Amino acid sequence: MNTESEKNPSDPGSSAEGGVAAVDRAFAILAAFDSEHDSLTLAEISRRTGLYKSTILRLITSLEKSGFLRRSSDGRYSVGPEPLRLSQLYQTSFRLRDVIHPLLESITEESGETSSFYVLENGSRVVLFRVEPKRAVRVSVLEGARFPLHAGASGKILRAFSGVLDPALTEVRERHWACSFGERDPETTAVSVPVFSMGFELKGALTLSGPSERLLKEHIEHAATILLRNAAIASNALGGNDRELQSALKRLSESMSQR
Repeated sequence: MNTESEKNPSDPGSSAEGGVAAVDRAFAILAAFDSEHDSLTLAEISRRTGLYKSTILRLITSLEKSGFLRRSSDGRYSVGPEPLRLSQLYQTSFRLRDVIHPLLESITEESGETSSFYVLENGSRVVLFRVEPKRAVRVSVLEGARFPLHAGASGKILRAFSGVLDPALTEVRERHWACSFGERDPETTAVSVPVFSMGFELKGALTLSGPSERLLKEHIEHAATILLRNAAIASNALGGNDRELQSALKRLSESMSQR
């Protein structure tokens, strides 16, 4: 019969402390926590990791000192503040362009229309990145161009997901995409969707635009599916949750298939 003082070959904690093995066991302890189990007792951690309590206690001492775990007054453990600091570093460890620009190229190649990424800046929407098709007739706007928020599909998205309480934007918030027909330029149609980072923070509006004579109303929903798919990819890459975007894409795709 095994006791905690005996070595069990099946227990990752039975080998000597230190080195890669100790790091792996520390990561196993952190991985025991999830959204449904954000607070665990020592016994629960042991059960979820397969590690002996004595092994866990040795590692928890270091994890607490470094801020990865914290112990509450009732003896339960939860994740500490250090992972939050690291997640913020992750978000800034690459440039936004590295994530967004390749997706814009893919959107333009698939749709044959202009794709853009707008951000909210000082009450205006600004073209941060833009990729244009090789077609002679296209919507041509320079990166850095600034436009008002009250017009255009991207303006609706930036307003709807930045805390603006406008009842007219309720449908946009529910379906996670917006469209516009000649609102800024009478000859231009546009579709736009949000991109999120951690905590559903709005990073910008992924947008597809083209001449109204070519980007017809019957093409809008297909354009929205392209954008939602790529917005989910971008949100994941930026550390965000793509759940709402995936749900919106599923609803739209099912609606289109039923017609």
